[in-house]
Amino acid sequence: MPVLDKENSTQVQKYKEFLNTSEYTRLTQSLEWGKVKENWIQEAVYIEEDDKIIAAMTVLIEKIPHMKYSLMYASRGPICDIKDVELVKRLVKEAEPLAKKYNAFCLKFDPQVIYNDELNKQFLKNGFKTSGKSPDHDKLIQPLYEAVLDIDNITEEELIKKFSEKTRYNIRLSKRKNVEVYYSRDEEDLKTFYELYEITCKRDRIGKRNYDYFKNMLNAFDEEHLRIYIAKHENDKLSAAIAVTYGTEMFYLYGASSNEKRNLMPNYAMQWEMIRWGLEKNCKTYNFGGIIHLDKDNGLYKFKTGFCREEGIKHYLGEIDKVYNRFIYFGFNNILPYIKKIKRALRKRH
Repeated sequence: MPVLDKENSTQVQKYKEFLNTSEYTRLTQSLEWGKVKENWIQEAVYIEEDDKIIAAMTVLIEKIPHMKYSLMYASRGPICDIKDVELVKRLVKEAEPLAKKYNAFCLKFDPQVIYNDELNKQFLKNGFKTSGKSPDHDKLIQPLYEAVLDIDNITEEELIKKFSEKTRYNIRLSKRKNVEVYYSRDEEDLKTFYELYEITCKRDRIGKRNYDYFKNMLNAFDEEHLRIYIAKHENDKLSAAIAVTYGTEMFYLYGASSNEKRNLMPNYAMQWEMIRWGLEKNCKTYNFGGIIHLDKDNGLYKFKTGFCREEGIKHYLGEIDKVYNRFIYFGFNNILPYIKKIKRALRKRH
C-alpha cells in the first residue's frame, strides 16, 4: 500500500526506521511532528522496492476555512534524493489518493536542498510550479534562507575558531559575567520559555504561537531528542530556547529573551551550550533556522552569521507545487500573501 496505514504497527515501524536512517530525513518529516501540528491531519506515502522503502513523504493536510478544499504540505520533504526528479514524480503519484480524499487544491513541498537553476527547470518541465530563485517571502511557508553550521567530526576548540571574532568575544564575556546555562524538560521551565517568548514577540512585533503548541512539542519528543535551555544570571532568567535533534541535525527551533541584562550576552552562552549538545550527539549540522532579511544591519542576521561565518547562508530551492485546482491555487498564492503583509504592517504600528 502506498499510503501508510497508521493502524498497522509493522508498517509504521518500517516507515519510522526508514526515516531514522535516511540521509535525507528532516525533523518536520517525522511522524512525531504530526503530534506538534495537531490542527493539521498527518498522512504519509512511500515507495518500496525489494521490500525496502526507497522514498517517503510525510504530508500535513490543512482544510481551508469556509471552503471544501485543503492544502497538502510536505514540510522539508520528500525523503529521497530531490535531484532524482523521476523518483519524486513517482512519490507524488502515490499521493494522488490523498489528494482525492481530502479534495486538495495543491501538494506543496520545500526540500532542504541548495538552489540550482537546472534542477528548478527540471521540475518546471515536469509539470510542477516552483517559487523560483527570488520569490516574495510572504508567499512561502518556510524561509528560503537558513543559517546552518557544519559540526561534523570537529572538536569544540576547532569549531569555536570558525565563529566570528565578535561571536567568540560575546561567548567569553557571558562566561566572565557568570551567566549560567542549564537544560530541562520540566514544564515550569517551558512556562519560563513561554513568558520570555511573549516578551520577544511583543518587542520584535512578530506573531506568536499559543502555549499548547510548545506543550505538544515537549510531549512529542523524548529527552534524547528535545531540551529546553535556559540562560540565567543570579536569579534572573534572561533567555530560553528549544533545541531538537533528529537524524544527523540539531535544530534551534525557537528562542526568546528578556529585556533585562542584554549586555551580558546570554543568547551567545545558550547557543554555545546547545551546539555542544549537538557535538555530543554526533550531529553533522546545527541549524539556526530561517533568515528572511539578508541585511548586515539586521540583528538576527548578524547573530546567526556570526556563528556561520565560514558556511554563510544556505539558499534553498524553495517551494515546488503539484497543482490540482488552478483557480483555488491562484487565490492561495496571491490573496493570502497580501493578507500577511497587512497583518505585519499592523503589528509594526502597535
